[in-house]
Amino acid sequence: MLRAGCGAALGAGLRRGIGAGRRFSSGPVSGAKPGRRGWASAWQVGLKQTPLHDFHQQHGGKMVPFAGWSMPVQYTYSHLESHMHTRQHCSLFDVSHMLQTKVFGRDRVKFMESLVVGDIAELKPDQTRAQELRAAGNDVHLEVWENALLALQGPSAVRVLQAGVSDDLAKLPFMSSAVMDVFGVPGCRVTRCGYTGEDGVEISLPAGRVVELAERLLDDPDVWLAGLAARDSLRLEAGLCLYGNDIDETTTPVEASLVWTLGKRRRAAMDFPGAAIIVPQIKEKPKCKRVGLMSTGPPIRQHTRILDLEGRTVGTVTSGCPSPCLQKNIAMGYIKSEHSKVDTVLTVEVRKKNYSALVSKMPFVPTRYYTIK
Repeated sequence: MLRAGCGAALGAGLRRGIGAGRRFSSGPVSGAKPGRRGWASAWQVGLKQTPLHDFHQQHGGKMVPFAGWSMPVQYTYSHLESHMHTRQHCSLFDVSHMLQTKVFGRDRVKFMESLVVGDIAELKPDQTRAQELRAAGNDVHLEVWENALLALQGPSAVRVLQAGVSDDLAKLPFMSSAVMDVFGVPGCRVTRCGYTGEDGVEISLPAGRVVELAERLLDDPDVWLAGLAARDSLRLEAGLCLYGNDIDETTTPVEASLVWTLGKRRRAAMDFPGAAIIVPQIKEKPKCKRVGLMSTGPPIRQHTRILDLEGRTVGTVTSGCPSPCLQKNIAMGYIKSEHSKVDTVLTVEVRKKNYSALVSKMPFVPTRYYTIK
């Protein structure tokens, strides 16, 4: 049996919604722990709701439409405060809008490898493809879980969680998972992963117990609630892609600087989708490449043009925002490969004016994923 659901390394499970790097600000409510009061959002008619929808409003969540869902963009403190708290302590995110699927049957591995480039490195369900394989005589089935999904992210996340589990989390390295009771909630699948660049976990649990667990986690003063705005700037600092912005069906892992996702066995067999295009790109430079950028002047956003020093267009920004940690403008985008070397000086066009931009290494802020040495 295989499970798909965690956005984790690439963030590919996230659906496109809020514009990358969009800033929101609202000061904390005087005398209240951040995230404890609510904004009304009755205008959001027709949007799907996670099991924590009422909980978000009760705790100050400002709800916005996100890929057909009503999701909190922030709470009663500013985007900057939320972002920095996650880097320094830990934050709790509701990511229950992300589909969780169980794949089972004799041909479950064959099914998953018909969808991805790795040795099941990234699991992505596709109902239609499963039907095609069954029609061809293969044994594969999908079961969509109605579980909720929480992400607890930040340097103190594991300390907070360890108080509520009997398993030794020091034995759970990055991108591994285990089923355990969490603060009295049985059958939780805890995966050491996330979308912030910090150490942390994603917890899949029955929807009927998620409010109980969220409240229990919030009892620790280190834990704040965080929304989409902080999640986006955190992942950008970590150099993580947002599906629909930075990667999609038209980009290859080589162009996206994600060659590490290509399993060695799959490369040799050339049996994954797009292999005829992707494998030759590994040996020969692709025409364009995803790079990091740091710029002067106003923040650079998605669709901003990237120019060489002669004023010729050499690429486009896919995500960008001011970095709360670095206090500089950061972005990622695709540029012609001949301009992709780190420290190459380029310019970006913002409001018809050009500003200096430097090709930079990613992640912009060092990641702190937990590995066992």
